[in-house]
Amino acid sequence: MNKPIADAAERKKRTITEIRDSKHRGEKMVYMSVPDYTSARWAEMAGVDVAVVGDSLAMVAHGYDSTVPATMDMMVMHAAAVRRGAPATFTLGCMPYQSYHTVDRALTNATRFMQEGGCDAVKPQGGKSQAHILKALVDAGIPTASHIGLTPHTIAMFGGFKIQGRTAPEAFRILEDALAIQDAGCFMLEFEAVPGRIATVISRQLEIPTIGIGAGVGTDGQILLCYDLLGVFTDFKPKFTKRYGNLTDIAVTAIRDYVDEVKTSRFPDEEHTYSVTDAEYEKFLTLVERRKQV
Repeated sequence: MNKPIADAAERKKRTITEIRDSKHRGEKMVYMSVPDYTSARWAEMAGVDVAVVGDSLAMVAHGYDSTVPATMDMMVMHAAAVRRGAPATFTLGCMPYQSYHTVDRALTNATRFMQEGGCDAVKPQGGKSQAHILKALVDAGIPTASHIGLTPHTIAMFGGFKIQGRTAPEAFRILEDALAIQDAGCFMLEFEAVPGRIATVISRQLEIPTIGIGAGVGTDGQILLCYDLLGVFTDFKPKFTKRYGNLTDIAVTAIRDYVDEVKTSRFPDEEHTYSVTDAEYEKFLTLVERRKQV
C-alpha cells in the first residue's frame, strides 16, 4: 500500500544529533542526491531524511561527462534552490573538485555552502590524506562528512570508475580512511563502489553512521541520485542504481502527444483557451473596422 504524501508543513527537519545517533538506534537513514527545487520538493514530500546537493549535478543537470567541471558558484546556486524546495529537510552540500585542497580554501567554500546555499552540513572527499582538512572544518563549527572508496574527484588516479577494496590491502586502506574520518570529528561517511562485505565489516568498526552507494546493504543508510532512480538521467545506468520509475519514457510520450496535437491544430482547444464575452468581442471587431477606414 502506498504511504500518503507527507505534509511538509508538519515535517520536522532531522538534526545533526539524530543523524549521528541513527546508527545506535538501528535506524536506516535515506539520503537522496537532488539537483534542483522540484526534485527537492519530491524528496521532502516522500520523507527522505537527507537531501544531498551532489556535484553529480554537473552531469545530470549540465551535461558534463564527469563531476570535475562543477564549480562553487554552480553548487551554491543549486544548493539554494534545494533549500527553497525542501526547507524542512536536512541538506548536505558536496564540495566540488579542488574546492577544499587547502584548509583556507575549504573553510571559505564550506562557509559559502552554509551561508549562501543554506546547507546544514558539507561533504568533501577523502580519508587519511584529507583528515587535516576535515578536522579544520569540524573545529570551525561546520558539520562535516566525507566520502571514500571510489572518489569521483580522483578517478584519474584510479584509471576510471573502478570498484575499490577488492583486495585485502585495498580494503584495509579504506578501513584506515574511515577511522581517520571518524577521528577528525565527522558525523558520517559515505562508501562508493566498495564490495558489500567489506563495507559491512568497516561499518561495524565505526561509531559514526555510514551510507552506501554501490556498497551493499550492510551500511547504516543508502544514497541514490534522484534522477537515476526515477529514470530521468538515461545516458548510462550504474550497476548500483535501481530504477523505481521511468520518467523519461513518460515525459517523451507526453511531449510527442503535445507535438502531434499542435501539428494537427487539436491544441489548444476551448478548455485551454481564455474567453471574451460576445459583446466585447463585437465592440473589438467594430474598432478594427474603424481603424481600416482611417
